[in-house]
Amino acid sequence: MIKRKFYVVWKGRKTGIFASWAECEKQVRGFAGAEFKAFESRTEAELAFQSKYEAFKGRASTLGKWRESETPPILPSICVDASCRGAPGKMEYRGVDTESGEEVFRAGPYPDGTNNVGEFLAIIHALTWLVKHKKKMPIYSDSENAIAWVEMGVCRTKLKRTGKNALIFAMIRSAENWLAENKLDGDAVLKWNTHEWGESPADYGRK
Repeated sequence: MIKRKFYVVWKGRKTGIFASWAECEKQVRGFAGAEFKAFESRTEAELAFQSKYEAFKGRASTLGKWRESETPPILPSICVDASCRGAPGKMEYRGVDTESGEEVFRAGPYPDGTNNVGEFLAIIHALTWLVKHKKKMPIYSDSENAIAWVEMGVCRTKLKRTGKNALIFAMIRSAENWLAENKLDGDAVLKWNTHEWGESPADYGRK
């Protein structure tokens, strides 16, 4: 069952709360400086609409549902997520501290990418960040594909090479080489339980 979302548009052709991405998209696509975000419930959306976009910009759409879970995610940990506007399109990714929601790293946007590639690169970025800073904690991703690719050590993307995404493919090669040279613990990368915990704290709050 697909979970319904509600979309707040603070700045667009029309402002308000919309019950589908299709309706939200009509208000924001191609609108310069559009301000919008997705929320998991109408109550969250109504509260957000009464506030300002700046209070939610860069934060996950969830308001910490995972904190109420009987089996919450492991802390400390890092959550990663990616966003891609188009398929392919402008791809970016980031990692945040699960508990505080503060950004640990951010990369992009890169042209002619895909969400799955972004998710894969985000996990590798988090793994290398932990090594660089001599830290050990699990990484959560909500992408089954990306986790599987990391476990296989190969990014099995069907993304076509273009004149614009050479950097993305260079990053993929570098990530695969790193995986070939480093053995991962079985619990290094874990699946974020979206059904029980809500959206990942790293979620961009878009479609």
